Amino acid sequence: MADVQDYKQVRRYETFSYLPPMSAEQIRAQIQYIVAQGWNPAVEHVEPSRSFTHYWYMWKLPMFGERSVDAILAELEACHREYPGHLVKLIGYDNYTQSQGLAFVVYRGS
Repeated sequence: MADVQDYKQVRRYETFSYLPPMSAEQIRAQIQYIVAQGWNPAVEHVEPSRSFTHYWYMWKLPMFGERSVDAILAELEACHREYPGHLVKLIGYDNYTQSQGLAFVVYRGS
């Protein structure tokens, strides 16, 4: 029974949260995918204790038509600097299907 591990309850926020944390290069690749699909990126944030019971706050307006990965990364970092204890999520809105094409938590707070 030495191989049996204790169950550790960990909050899962989206599909990528079941994988190991993403590196900076992997986050950049996901942002490049959002841009390549023509989706509109947006940044949201929330306190960890409210992440499942309340809507997330939008950081500024969605970045309609933004094609620069560096500009999107800068907005993610600015949100994280302003709210260091919050979860910060990036969303790619698909105009055609009028839905979220991609969403993942970039910063998990401090």
